[in-house]
Amino acid sequence: MIETSSLSTRNGNFRVAQRGAEDAPVLLLSNSLGTTLEMWEGQLAEFSSTFRVVCYDTRGHGGSPVTPGPYSFSGLGDDVLAVMDALDIERAVFCGISMGGHTGLWLGVHAGERFSGIAVCNSAARIGTAQAWAERAAAVREGGADAMKALAASSPERWFTPAFVQAEPEVVARSQAWIAGVDPQGYAACCEALATSDLRPELGRIAVPTLLLAGESDPVTTVADAQAMHAAIPGSTLASVPASHLSNLEAPQAFNQALADFIATLT
Repeated sequence: MIETSSLSTRNGNFRVAQRGAEDAPVLLLSNSLGTTLEMWEGQLAEFSSTFRVVCYDTRGHGGSPVTPGPYSFSGLGDDVLAVMDALDIERAVFCGISMGGHTGLWLGVHAGERFSGIAVCNSAARIGTAQAWAERAAAVREGGADAMKALAASSPERWFTPAFVQAEPEVVARSQAWIAGVDPQGYAACCEALATSDLRPELGRIAVPTLLLAGESDPVTTVADAQAMHAAIPGSTLASVPASHLSNLEAPQAFNQALADFIATLT
């Protein structure tokens, strides 16, 4: 069970969890679309002996603000900085999956001085197509809670390999409960942020040490997406793990090792 609290920031009250010594280096974790900070339970356990691990529910998700959309990654990125400011965190290592990884790219471009390293996991500089995201946002806004339940029913095929779905039904069911419980308006507003964001032209501006971690079986953000970012971001590191889209849940040991290896290179 993760202990959480409501953190007052300049951008509203965000649901956060912290574990580890307050004076330890900070590892800040950002969830994927349709999940909550509970997705990081394994990383909280793994890294809190050496880091002050902080995770938060992205705007529109869990116990964080659900404000009228559409959202933008300039806003979602500024939410990260607002959480850091409220916790008196000057610099951190940032790790995000999917939407959270895209937020990390935005931070690398626009606020690199606040981070000693950025891990962009199961993500891309351009995720999907504007039309597909706009259509999903519209469907969720219209369908409400029933539409979120339908997304939950179809999420395993996007998030996990068939073998993992069969072997770990409890993990899969828990992840389905996260997306089923997300506020439809918040989810739609994040879809609209993904619809309009294309960071490919700006990747060359990232000067922060960057890890690009891909799932070898990820159909959403592919190994090729990670390779393209690796080619565009100077000095970046490329890694892959045997998993689909939510790689920290499907291959936690490999994920944690790749993240730890990357952090060990930071000065």
